[in-house]
Amino acid sequence: METYANLDVVHKDGVLTILLNRPKVNAFSLEMIEELIQVLEKSMRDPAVRCLVLSGRGDYFSTGQDIEVIQELGEQIPYRKHLEETYNHIVYLLRTIEKPVLSAINGPVAGAALGLVLATDIRWASETASFTFGFTRVGLSADAGTAFSLPMNIGWARAMEMAFTNQSLSATEALSYGLVSKVFAPADLMDEIANLAHDLIQGPTKAYGLIKRAFNHVILEQLSRTMRFEAYLQEIAGSTQDHREGVKAFTEKRPPQFRGL
Repeated sequence: METYANLDVVHKDGVLTILLNRPKVNAFSLEMIEELIQVLEKSMRDPAVRCLVLSGRGDYFSTGQDIEVIQELGEQIPYRKHLEETYNHIVYLLRTIEKPVLSAINGPVAGAALGLVLATDIRWASETASFTFGFTRVGLSADAGTAFSLPMNIGWARAMEMAFTNQSLSATEALSYGLVSKVFAPADLMDEIANLAHDLIQGPTKAYGLIKRAFNHVILEQLSRTMRFEAYLQEIAGSTQDHREGVKAFTEKRPPQFRGL
């Protein structure tokens, strides 16, 4: 096992398994983001890695950006620059690694983590998984490619409902909507995804990479443009009174009082 401060990384028999490990909800810090980028870039270049699996340690996949990090950076956090150097980069890597990238969604997913999950090639979930847009809870707009990938996967009306109401999808709902393709009992998820990864590394992984390149030819330019525009809009949302109120309410564990300002 190759251990980072916030990730557990295991490379065995051609399968690289990455477990987000920042208890208790695996929320992203800047260090965790840097580690994930490092691992993904390394795996892209390593011919011994033929398949990747992304999951979470513990009961959560990830709740997205750690709100405490936003507080520490203060009100002047450069959202546009931050997104372009962090989540947008991760989403782009997940899409352009010409190897199968699987996600084993072991628990709740929210915010930027939803964008990362949607960037993976095959998504299998535990019955305990849930999917939440998350951004509007703290007065923010879409990012991490969700403005493109969420409606593409579940349709316009359902995506807008998720974004506006911030209500979570259960694993069963996610399966029926097409956000994930299979759901398993919690105890079975990792074994099932490991079996799938084992089958894939026995296959024509070069052809898989070219298929992924072909699919990307259709969507990648639009995804990239969308992420750039998301970053621009998030810069605006991040300067609003509603966002400041959302972050304050989140840390004070109370409902936010949004005013549309």
